[in-house]
Amino acid sequence: MTGKLGLDPVLVSRARELARRAGQPVVDLARSHTTVSVERAVLRLAGVSGADPDGIPWVNRLVDAVVADVGLGHGVAVPVFDALAREGVSDVTLLAQKAAAGSVRFEVPSGKAATAARRAARKAVAAGIRRIDRRRAERDRLVKRHGDPKQRPWIYLIVATGDIYEDIPQAQAAARAGADVIAVIRSTGQSLLDYVPEGATREGFAGTYATQENFRLMRAALDETSRELGRYVRLTNYASGLCMPEMATLAGLERLDMMLNDSMYGILFRDINPIRTFVDQRFSRQVHARAGIIINTGEDNYLTTADAVDEAHTVTVSQLLNEFFAHEAGLSDGLLGLGHAFEINPDVPESFRLELAHALLARELFPDAPLKWMPPTKHMTGDVFRGNLLDGFFNLVGTMTGQGILLVGMMTEAVVTPWLSDRDVALQNVRYVLGAAGGLHEDFVPAPGGFIQQRAHRVLGEAVELLERIGEQSLLTAIAEGTFGIMKRPADRGKGLDGVARHEGDYYNPATEILEQPS
Repeated sequence: MTGKLGLDPVLVSRARELARRAGQPVVDLARSHTTVSVERAVLRLAGVSGADPDGIPWVNRLVDAVVADVGLGHGVAVPVFDALAREGVSDVTLLAQKAAAGSVRFEVPSGKAATAARRAARKAVAAGIRRIDRRRAERDRLVKRHGDPKQRPWIYLIVATGDIYEDIPQAQAAARAGADVIAVIRSTGQSLLDYVPEGATREGFAGTYATQENFRLMRAALDETSRELGRYVRLTNYASGLCMPEMATLAGLERLDMMLNDSMYGILFRDINPIRTFVDQRFSRQVHARAGIIINTGEDNYLTTADAVDEAHTVTVSQLLNEFFAHEAGLSDGLLGLGHAFEINPDVPESFRLELAHALLARELFPDAPLKWMPPTKHMTGDVFRGNLLDGFFNLVGTMTGQGILLVGMMTEAVVTPWLSDRDVALQNVRYVLGAAGGLHEDFVPAPGGFIQQRAHRVLGEAVELLERIGEQSLLTAIAEGTFGIMKRPADRGKGLDGVARHEGDYYNPATEILEQPS
C-alpha cells in the first residue's frame, strides 16, 4: 500500500496497463490517417500565412486545391513543394494564392522529383519547428529571469470579453491581483470552424476568437506585466475543435504556455467525429511536447452532464487514457495538466469528504502531473454568497490535496459574464485560503480505512472494471455507447469526418517525421 490513500500499487499498475490496451488501437488509427487540419498545420510550419479578401486563410485555399487534384491521403507537403519547383515559385503563400486563382495544378510526383519535393518540404517545415524551439528557450529564459509564482497551486483565471483589446487590460489587472495563469476562452462556436480566423479580432461572443495575432498581442502584454511583477505570467488558450493541430502550432509559434487539449472533449461536447479528433489530437500533442506547452484536459466537463458521484470513475478512466495518449505523443508528466472538478451536489451528505477523496485520488495516481482542479459550476444557483462559500470550499480542497493549477471560481457563475469586481472578490477568496492554509496538504492524512480512503479505493476499483469492459469492446465502441459524459458519439458520424483520409503508401508528413525523431 502506498501514499495517503493506501492504494494498491498492483491495482494502479493494472489500471495503467488496461488504459494502454484500450488506447493503443486508437493510436494505431491516428498513425494511419491524416486530416485537413493536420495538413494545414504542416503548411503553417512551412510558412503559409494570411487570408484572402473574404477572410479565408490561404492555408485552407492551398489544402483544398491539393485535395481537389490528388486527394488527401498522400499528404500535401510533397504535392505542394513539387508544384513550387515546377512553377518556379519560392514563396509557399504565393503558391497558395495562385492555387486559389486556379492557375496551379497539383500532382503526386515520383522518382527524383518526389525526392526533391520531400527534401524541400522537410527543410521548410524544420524552419518552423526551429522557431518553436526558440520560443520554448525564450520561455525558459524569462522564467529564470522573472521567477515562477512562490506558491502552488498556480492561480488560473479566465478573461474573455470578445475584444482582444479589452481582454489585454483585464488580463493585466488580473495578474496584478494575483493570477498566475491567464486563460483567454474562445468565442462561442469557434471549435466548429474548420479554419482559423486571421488577425486581431473585436467581435467574439462570450469569448474572444483564437487567432495567431491575438495570441501574439496577449503574450506581449503579459510579458510586460511579468517584468512589472517579477514573476512569469502564463497564457492559456484552446487546442480543440476542428483546428486542433493548427491551434497547437500557432501556440508554439507565439509562446503560449498552456493549451486546453483533451482527447475526447470535441467528440463528446461538440459532436466532432471521433476519428478526426483522435488523429488531430495526436499531432497537436506532438507539437505541444516540442513546445513545452502544458496541456489541460477536460474531464471536468463530464461532470456537467453526468452525476459527479455515480460517474466519478469515468473521470479517472479518462485521466488514465489522457495520460497514455500524452506519453505516446511525447509529453512528459510535467506537462500533463489532467483535469478534474468540484462538481458534487452540495446537498449530498458528506459532499466535501467525497470531493476530498476524488481530488486526493487524482493527486496520488498522477504525482508528477500539474493537475488542473476546476471549481463548482453545475450547482451554482445565483446566490452569490452561497457561491462564494462553495468556491472557498473548493479552494480548501485544492490546498489540502496539493493540486497544481487552481481555476478561480466565480460566485456569479451561470448568472452573468463576471465583472472585474467579481474577479477581485474571487481572487480575494483564493488568496485568503492559500495564505491561511497553503501548506495544509503536508499535514492532511485521511484516517486509515476511513471514509475518504474507502471512497478512493471504490472509485479506482470501478475505473479498473470500466477499463476492462472497454478493452473487451474497444474505446470507440464505449464512446458510441455514451460511457463518458452520457454522450453517444458513433465513429462513423460527427462533424469533420469528410476531412479525414487514410494514408496512401507514399504518405509523407515532414513535421511528424521531425517530431518523432529521438531528441
